[in-house]
Amino acid sequence: MNVRGRLIVTGMGKSGIVARKMTATLTSTGTPALFMHPADAGHGDLGMVTPDDIVLMLSHSGESNELGPIIQYCKRFGIPLLGLTARGESTVASASDVCVLLPAVREACPNELAPTTSTTVQMAFGDALAIALMEMRGFSADDFHKFHPNGRLGAQLLKVHDLMAAGEAVPRVREDASLLDATIEMTRGRLGGTAVINQNGELIGAFTDGDLRRTVTGTQQLTEAVGRFMTVPPLSVGPDELASEAIRLMHLHNITLLFVCEGGRLVGAVHMHDLLHAGVA
Repeated sequence: MNVRGRLIVTGMGKSGIVARKMTATLTSTGTPALFMHPADAGHGDLGMVTPDDIVLMLSHSGESNELGPIIQYCKRFGIPLLGLTARGESTVASASDVCVLLPAVREACPNELAPTTSTTVQMAFGDALAIALMEMRGFSADDFHKFHPNGRLGAQLLKVHDLMAAGEAVPRVREDASLLDATIEMTRGRLGGTAVINQNGELIGAFTDGDLRRTVTGTQQLTEAVGRFMTVPPLSVGPDELASEAIRLMHLHNITLLFVCEGGRLVGAVHMHDLLHAGVA
């Protein structure tokens, strides 16, 4: 948590594969980390390790020969070394400034040879470490989104304000506007509805294409005030809500348009088509 540089994660064989995954999880959750392959360490990659860094070394047996140069480098230059091993009397355990001793579990392999259970335990430790650091840092969903802007995961972390229409793009009328005026405003806005606001710009109702069809079917005059036929109370969502919450509300209430309010005032509108186009589901 307090390291000024990066966490250098290393391991050989299957432990190395776990170390790569651990590095990826740590990096994406707020802990700067790098994977260093032991076979490349002695051929120049030790140059990536600085005095501000800390090394986390994974080795079930604690005796992988390829780890020797890394251990020597850490001792020579005073780099803190954390060992993750199942053998307390091993070279890695003895050389470590801090040794995390994992249980000496029986491998699931029928020959009790292939790393299976032991690598699962290593993986669990790596995930627990990443989550603990996230909690200590107060790493939020907003922080997570900064590191995951693409793909489905990024879409699920989008906020309503990232996708909403704002300003003049949001159709709106006053409650004393005529049905004809509301229809013209809906057509201009191209969102399938219009917000109905009071003199303070606060959302007090919604009037949609469906409301218009039901009104016309009832042989109402288009000169009548839209306030008589608007939906109240209107559904709304805050600009800082997750877009996934907006689409959940739409599915729950069988609607395709939500108005966005902040402190009761209308600030935007978000349509289901925009959410689906962005990959929100």
